[in-house]
Amino acid sequence: MRDVAIIEAPSVLGLRPTGVEELPRALLDAGLADGLGAVRVGTVEPGPYDPERDPETGVLNPAGIAEHSLRLADAVGEALDAGRFPLVLGGDCTILLGNLLTLRRRGRHGLLFLDGHTDFYLPETEPAGEAASMELALATGRGPAALADLDGLGPLVRDEDVVALGFRDQAEAAVFGMEPLPEGLHALDLDRVRELGADEAARHAVRLLTDGAAEAGTDGSGGFWVHLDVDVLDDAVMPAVDYRLDGGLSWEELETVLRTALSGAGAVGLDVTIFNPRLDPDGSAAARLTECLLRAFAAQG
Repeated sequence: MRDVAIIEAPSVLGLRPTGVEELPRALLDAGLADGLGAVRVGTVEPGPYDPERDPETGVLNPAGIAEHSLRLADAVGEALDAGRFPLVLGGDCTILLGNLLTLRRRGRHGLLFLDGHTDFYLPETEPAGEAASMELALATGRGPAALADLDGLGPLVRDEDVVALGFRDQAEAAVFGMEPLPEGLHALDLDRVRELGADEAARHAVRLLTDGAAEAGTDGSGGFWVHLDVDVLDDAVMPAVDYRLDGGLSWEELETVLRTALSGAGAVGLDVTIFNPRLDPDGSAAARLTECLLRAFAAQG
């Protein structure tokens, strides 16, 4: 099993303080750290939440998100330097920016983006200014420089080094006018995952990430980050999220995708976001999510 370092990043600066900030405690209470034999290396706390959109960028809390991203990147970098596998527990999806900044400081890498939504809004189309609906656009260098050019290193990941897997928000995106995914970004929506099967879809995603590195003249040793927004799961089995959509992956499919993604040396870190314990009063969803993660890691031997 990997030498896992758990970093808590309970930021809701890109969303709303509705309970997502309690994700780390819920999974830790469910036995995640003990089950992984993981080291808990600390918490990267967010700054104060401002409910008003920034007039310059049109985004909620852009300065706070940028500052939190820099501190999170430092914490993740320390875990990597210690030879550990960082498992970052959010919070909302904007924690992805800090995680990717860590890797961008070290060179080129890939991103396996597991999310029920593609999160490719820009401020002018995102209804509430929530950067948690923009993080993939921001990570690929689109949007206000305050978030799309962190440390002067944006984009944090290239379009061709991203695989978005399991999304199902096409109808919603069309209604609100979200930017389409760029042609160079690899997209495997829920229907395509079902067509291929979860295992083959995940294998295909990993091949795209590693082959892309080889074609670019690198050996792929930079690896790829895995981003998990739990709303990629079927709404029927994971109702504890703030923005619900019908359908989604089953627990077994998600476990298969994670197990496949974590096999080999390609994956260098993982974050878990958007699970809201306040919408899981009996703790059953937290327990099942923890079980899924433990089973995926345990399969690595």
